[in-house]
Amino acid sequence: MERDLSTSAIDHEAQSAVSWPAILAGAVAALAISFVLMGLAAGFGLKLASPWPGARPALAGFTPILGAWMIAVQVLSSALGGYLAGRLRTKWLNVHTHEVHFRDTAHGLLVWAASTVAGAVLVATLLVPPAEVVTVAAGVDSATLQLAAERQANIAAQFSLFMAVGLLLGAFVASVAAAIGGLRRDEMHATFWDQHGRVERPVRP
Repeated sequence: MERDLSTSAIDHEAQSAVSWPAILAGAVAALAISFVLMGLAAGFGLKLASPWPGARPALAGFTPILGAWMIAVQVLSSALGGYLAGRLRTKWLNVHTHEVHFRDTAHGLLVWAASTVAGAVLVATLLVPPAEVVTVAAGVDSATLQLAAERQANIAAQFSLFMAVGLLLGAFVASVAAAIGGLRRDEMHATFWDQHGRVERPVRP
């Protein structure tokens, strides 16, 4: 019995603690649901940038309501991606419960990181328009230009603040959701083997 347990432990320790297929699946799902939610926001008039390729971002139209929606999108998409990664990951054997919890949480964080990097690349390559030459009318004075520049700076600061809050909340939610998904996976695994054991066990009169 000890020999079988030792052999199983050795075989398990030879495997990687990171399940990249589960992480990539969660990241793809998170990106997909974020595109859907941003498209839904555009349908209701909350349009910062369409999620479809070739669209032009409109930072000038940013509002706190849109910022709150951006946070909600990041939280919901991160929760879905993290939970999927936790449920889809293969159950580890001969690993302490605390280590399992840490690894599930780390998988959720990696889902958030992968989806964030992929989303940033998509925005940089598909959604950012080429540089345009801005012409200023001769009747526009320096004070008006200064006010316009200050307004753009304030909008950019608000956008950065909402984006940072959304990213931090997304990372936290993805980690928690992955841990919850891992707990649910282990519960279902234990329930299955309990039922399987009861079926296999002979019934004595």
